[in-house]
Amino acid sequence: MTHLARNADSHVNLLQAAVRGEVGEQYASIEQRNGDIEHGAKRSADELVMDLRLSIYGLEAAWASANEKTWSGTGRNLRGGVIEMSSLVFLRWREVEIHHADLNLGVGYDDLTPLYVRLELDQQIMLWRSRKPMGMTELPEIAKKLSPSQRLAWLMGRVEIDGLAKPDPL
Repeated sequence: MTHLARNADSHVNLLQAAVRGEVGEQYASIEQRNGDIEHGAKRSADELVMDLRLSIYGLEAAWASANEKTWSGTGRNLRGGVIEMSSLVFLRWREVEIHHADLNLGVGYDDLTPLYVRLELDQQIMLWRSRKPMGMTELPEIAKKLSPSQRLAWLMGRVEIDGLAKPDPL
């Protein structure tokens, strides 16, 4: 839950930089991000829930106050890749869907929102193909036979499937 809270805060940071016309950093550093998540995870359930709620309220306020200029801005993720502010809502949706399933609290990858699965699966297949040699871009037959949500979970490295190698990391 702390991971979700810090992710919301990181989106607020990006949006605040975009408001100023700057290219913001999602996180100050990998060490700070990981340290914040580790430290926060040791809190009580009530503290975790309150932290997550407050971070969500902050993110929703940042979304609500963002103007066209803000949404057209860019920032940088931990790897230095460009993040378009207009993609933040989808990225947040991804974060919530996937990490909700990761918690293993009765909601799994088969419970992912069908619209999310459809949109994300297209992106993940394109990413998978981009890491393969030209002409070798078809998913393995075993992967094609999986349900869309299980195929997505495999492509994102969340599940292991007998007979399928793990996808190459990004």
